Amino acid sequence: QVQLVESGGGLVEAGGSLRLSCATSRSIASIIAYGWYRQAPGKQRELVAQITSGGRTNYADPVKGRFTISRDNAMTTVYLHMNSLKPEDTAVYYCNARTIGNPVSGFWGQGTQVTVSS
Repeated sequence: QVQLVESGGGLVEAGGSLRLSCATSRSIASIIAYGWYRQAPGKQRELVAQITSGGRTNYADPVKGRFTISRDNAMTTVYLHMNSLKPEDTAVYYCNARTIGNPVSGFWGQGTQVTVSS
């Protein structure tokens, strides 16, 4: 079992920045990838960004050039740096960790609300 705790959400004006953090309860050597997802009201949860244990990243088209995902070397914390925020970025953001033992669905954090005002 992997416990994930997100933090850093909040209310920000359009054009502003936020940094989300996701920390694991313990060092997990078996984590193969972290992902940040978001879910807006009435919409399905969608992948925002992903980073593998090898450092490869990929981003959803709406956030390319504005968001950056990073992690510490021990793979215990992952960050999502969000710049030039737009009202359409408003959503609950979830951290996900896929492990060797759970490579498909992975483990989820409780989510953190990000609200961008226009």
